Amino acid sequence: MDFISGLIGQLNGIVWGVPMLVLILGVGIFLTVGLKFMPILNIGPAFKLMWDGRGASGKGEIPPFQALMTAMSATIGTGNIAGVATAVFIGGPGALFWMWMTALLGMATKYAEAVLAVNYREKDENGSYVGGPMYYIKNGMGKKWAWLGTLFAVFGAVACFGIGNAVQSNSIAQVLESNFSFSPLMVGLIIMVLAGGVILGGLKRVGKFAGALVPVMAVAYIVCGLIILLMNLGEIGPAIMTILEHAFTPASAQGGFAGATVWMAIRFGVARGVFSNEAGLGSAPIAHASAQTDEPVRQGLIAMLGTFLDTLVICSITGLVIVISGAWTEGASGAALTSAAFEQILPGWGGYLVAISLAVFAFTTIVGWSVYGERCAEYLFGPKAVLPFRLLFIVALPVGAIMELDFVWLLGDTLNAMMAIPNLVALAVLSPVVFKLTKRYFSQQQAPNGVTES
Repeated sequence: MDFISGLIGQLNGIVWGVPMLVLILGVGIFLTVGLKFMPILNIGPAFKLMWDGRGASGKGEIPPFQALMTAMSATIGTGNIAGVATAVFIGGPGALFWMWMTALLGMATKYAEAVLAVNYREKDENGSYVGGPMYYIKNGMGKKWAWLGTLFAVFGAVACFGIGNAVQSNSIAQVLESNFSFSPLMVGLIIMVLAGGVILGGLKRVGKFAGALVPVMAVAYIVCGLIILLMNLGEIGPAIMTILEHAFTPASAQGGFAGATVWMAIRFGVARGVFSNEAGLGSAPIAHASAQTDEPVRQGLIAMLGTFLDTLVICSITGLVIVISGAWTEGASGAALTSAAFEQILPGWGGYLVAISLAVFAFTTIVGWSVYGERCAEYLFGPKAVLPFRLLFIVALPVGAIMELDFVWLLGDTLNAMMAIPNLVALAVLSPVVFKLTKRYFSQQQAPNGVTES
């Protein structure tokens, strides 16, 4: 295990090096500028489209709103609680700034992913609409690039057992053990039974599950977080100044915090930002490709809200509470740091709030990522591979619950990057299609208030 961990650690250092950060941020900047900042300028109208998307508006499997909720069920998870804390612990408060920057640029990236996913989707042998990076690489870039789509599908099918399975079940088991003394194995078995009941029902059951639970859990966490921040209103300004200061200058060692360079702030801010909102990863467009819509741009506008809500709202709340509490200087990391921060501000029940939130967030991520993994497996082996994949995914959950946490996080982080590379290349190559479809859509619209023509 030490040898494997060392090997994956070396690979992680390569795939999350300067080239990857340049690729993620570079593609985000290129798409944002190419779209004339349209995603950032259209957040309000996008929320209206999301609300209207509760019903079907074209061909597909699930309503546009459920497609977004399915994607968000996979993104709102341990990254919002443990991931933010890990970024701050290793990279200092400045890592939060780079998470924000990654999210702002990631809105354009997520928008482009969903536009391409709907535009290049196809029907499988069962008549279901399927899509995602592997399909827009094959159908958009041509047969000579089909190997790149296959590469994405391989990474996605394997990655889902890390980021979408082991990381999540492990985090649930750890937080319930530390707060309620539950056995990790028992927790893993319970997760297996509950998740199996949803996953075996297929995409439509997952969509209904996500459409019902995700809005409730997100709103509940946001409300609780905002109450905490309002209780410490005078500390928000200094906390933001601390974040901005350490985004561009090294953070010195304090208490149990070992200090961080600007490079560490950038690296872990970007890496944890991508881990949280998945913009550029290529996972979310797999869900959006199933939306009942005939307009790729409309689904793209809805899709980008996933990045906005995940990082700029939920992760920001977590990060600000951590910085305001001062717990980031005390040596704890991951979910333990977030729990300590909330407990410090809300003695007696802050830690339990984090434990319950993380458990629910991580559970929905498991369900959402099962869809991504099975779509990748279907692309590689056909529809007959779906049921065996679901069973394997479900059975793997208790194993993840009892694995070593550091190895699980390292594996998930590395596989994230491996997935992102083919997808980011495809986004850059197919960007003219995104720009063309966007221009056509807005030229056909009588632009409502706040909508800027592209």
